[in-house]
This record gives sequence, C-alpha cells and structure tokens, in this order.
Amino acid sequence: QVRLVESGGGLVQAGGSLRLSCPASGIIFSINAMGWYRQAPGKQRELVARITSGGTTTYVDSVKGRFTISRDNAKNTVYLQMNGLKPEDTAVYYCNAERPPMVYWGKGTLVTVSS
Repeated sequence: QVRLVESGGGLVQAGGSLRLSCPASGIIFSINAMGWYRQAPGKQRELVARITSGGTTTYVDSVKGRFTISRDNAKNTVYLQMNGLKPEDTAVYYCNAERPPMVYWGKGTLVTVSS
C-alpha cells in the first residue's frame, strides 16, 4: 500500500498563490509517475499535472504557465506550485501515485479561489 496525504489547500483571492504538498509513505519503491488531479463541483476529475520518476512533466492546457509540478525523490514528495489562481481553479485537488499495476489516491485538499 502507498499512503498519500495532501496539504496546502485553502481560500485565496484571485491572482494569489498556493503550494500543495503530498508526501508518499508505505511501500514506495517502484513508484513511477506522481500527479495532481482536481474535481470541481458537478464536474469530472481531471488531470492537472503529472511528473514521471525521470522528471518529465505534463500539464493540462488551462494551467500551463501558472502551475508547476515538482518532485523530491529523497522525500518521496510531490508538490504543486499554483500561481495566478483563478476562480475556475476552485476544486478538490487529489494527489496520485502510479506503482504499476496499482494507482493510489489521497483524500484531497480543497482549493477555493474567490473573485
């Protein structure tokens, strides 16, 4: 099992910044990619950003240039730096870890951006 616990969410005004953190614990060897997903009310969960063990990153178009995903392999932690936040970024943000064939999820942290 891999345990993921997100932190860093909260309420912020439009244009502000937040940094999400997600340390992984448990059976963490062979974790490949880690990522951040989000789910807004009434919408499907979507990929926000993903980073492989080699450092290759992927972003959804709506956050490119504003969000940065990073990974500290020594601390088994993935981060999401979110700048220039917009009201449409409001959602529950979930961390995930891929350890094939399993995918593990955290319980999420709420990000609310006020206009």
